[in-house]
Amino acid sequence: MDTLIDPTTGDYGLENGQLLRDQARGLGNAVYLRLMTPLGSWWADATLGSRLHELAREKDVARVAVLAKKYCEDALAPLITDGRAASIEVATERLHDGRLRLAVAVTDAGGREHLFNHHVQVG
Repeated sequence: MDTLIDPTTGDYGLENGQLLRDQARGLGNAVYLRLMTPLGSWWADATLGSRLHELAREKDVARVAVLAKKYCEDALAPLITDGRAASIEVATERLHDGRLRLAVAVTDAGGREHLFNHHVQVG
């Protein structure tokens, strides 16, 4: 099982000095890395990543929430293609504080649903 990356700090998750394990069997890290990595910036795989970083210059309007959902779905689609996930559902929430919240529900190949929250900085 992979070590869990804490999406709020970007560091490995710790509890009592011990590394936390990803209960989603690697899906948590896969979701985090695909959403946090700018598309095309990783040398080993130009298709890994998302365009969410582009939204930092956009205003907090409804159109940007639609774009964020699309960018998120595009970034996570390879998880379905490679068989690690059966389905992915993304919902957006405008927090009106310069951030969007992406609620990502990933159903793994075994039928278990895992929920992830990801915040995107907007103008």
